[in-house]
Amino acid sequence: MSHSRPNPTVLVYSHRQQVREEIIFAIGRRPSPDLPRVDFLECSSVADVLMAIDARQADVVILDGEAQPTGGMGISRQIHNEAAEPPPVILAVKRAADRWLATWSKAEEVLIFPLDPVTAAETVASVLRRALSTDIAPAGQG
Repeated sequence: MSHSRPNPTVLVYSHRQQVREEIIFAIGRRPSPDLPRVDFLECSSVADVLMAIDARQADVVILDGEAQPTGGMGISRQIHNEAAEPPPVILAVKRAADRWLATWSKAEEVLIFPLDPVTAAETVASVLRRALSTDIAPAGQG
């Protein structure tokens, strides 16, 4: 009776399937030996992202900062400002110089393209550990 879902879910948003696949491949199904396997929920539109967050389907959200027509930075800020219990957000950006935008967007972490699989997996594992540790408190039946 510990979790309603068997595996933690990582939502990956980009309008480009190639970018979603690159993120998923870099992280892998098992970002760390001490964590369960993760399931990925791919979203190609802002509406899908917001519906998934409203339905609490994601433990961690990874947003493509370069996505069109709406980039991950704006979505991250919207999630943090509007969602009742926003999941932690990792922003994937093309330039290290864009880190300040991740701060503006309230993202918890940043990944830089091209993604390094070790860094990507460690970043997701770290955020997931924090997310799952706060999840242990008794939650509603939904």
